[in-house]
Amino acid sequence: MRFAPPNPLRIADRASGLNAPTVRSYNERLVLSLLLQSSGISRLEIGEKTGLSAQTVSVIVRSLEQEALVSKGEAQRGRVGPPTIPLSLNPEGAFSVGVSFGQDTVNVALIDFAGRVRYHAAHLYSSLQESPAAIAAKIEEGLLTLPPASRTRVAGIGLAVPDDANTGGHIRKLLGRDLADAQANIERKLGLSVYIQNEITAAAGGESLFGVARSLSDFLFFYLGSRLHSRLILNYQIHSGRSDLSHDVGLLALQHGLKKHGLALSDIGSEIPAAAGELYRQWQQACCQQILASVRSLLGFVNFKSVVLSSYAPPALARDLCDRLHKELPDIAFLLGANTTAPKAVGAASLPYHSRFMVQ
Repeated sequence: MRFAPPNPLRIADRASGLNAPTVRSYNERLVLSLLLQSSGISRLEIGEKTGLSAQTVSVIVRSLEQEALVSKGEAQRGRVGPPTIPLSLNPEGAFSVGVSFGQDTVNVALIDFAGRVRYHAAHLYSSLQESPAAIAAKIEEGLLTLPPASRTRVAGIGLAVPDDANTGGHIRKLLGRDLADAQANIERKLGLSVYIQNEITAAAGGESLFGVARSLSDFLFFYLGSRLHSRLILNYQIHSGRSDLSHDVGLLALQHGLKKHGLALSDIGSEIPAAAGELYRQWQQACCQQILASVRSLLGFVNFKSVVLSSYAPPALARDLCDRLHKELPDIAFLLGANTTAPKAVGAASLPYHSRFMVQ
């Protein structure tokens, strides 16, 4: 089975380009990797960062422009010498689809080459037939929202699955016991490469590529979903440890408590009854204690300055957590993840980009 790479800067085994614009050389991948993480840089800066000659950079950039993968900004004047022209990825140059599996729903997200979500839909498990074909049909619905010309620029499909996807529940029914078979079935149905990755690793990779961690080589990543999960990123390498430990202080416990008061997560940030407010404060304290314990434990061995908290929770809830954590550890920057619309699905959608456009 072909798994997508856990490292955001590593090429997977399928290195062919898109259906229409192909990515051919290592140097082209190198330039695209740089633009994926550093938008708006000039050809001169590309040469300085990559060690490529000015002529080589010009040839590569011209080729990528012709393939509509790279676009120019307005010339920047005011310096000595000729004006500099910032370069960025063309958002319309490539597209990708990601699928993630939650407690009650399957999330499908389509993103452009700048990482912006162009389409998102959440499908209840009860509305799906129990087969990979049902997932393929929902993916196809998202693809059909693109103009016909753009559908030739789809880099692939990413599936973000939990480690126990083969053993239980709705995910086993949808994908079957053998992920390789599900992968092959979706590929045959849609004619696109499918990449599979652990859901938390995918979310961390997506935040590293398109979110607040774009400029960070080292950080600790927490995903606050139904449960609390973590990943350590060092020199852009994603580490999960000997096992994917999760903690029962996630949103599922809070949802169950709020439900007893007739409330939902979306009510956080508005006026809520005093009893529910006390429940929320207790949950927040338990969640912060678990995160702080993990951070302090790692700081004894690893020097990092940033912690990224990713979640589909209401922004007010996540911001409250980050503010409280920063008060406890003021020397650490606690950053709220930028991918708030189905973070795991967006992370899954970034997997084809990792595999087709980036280098180690």
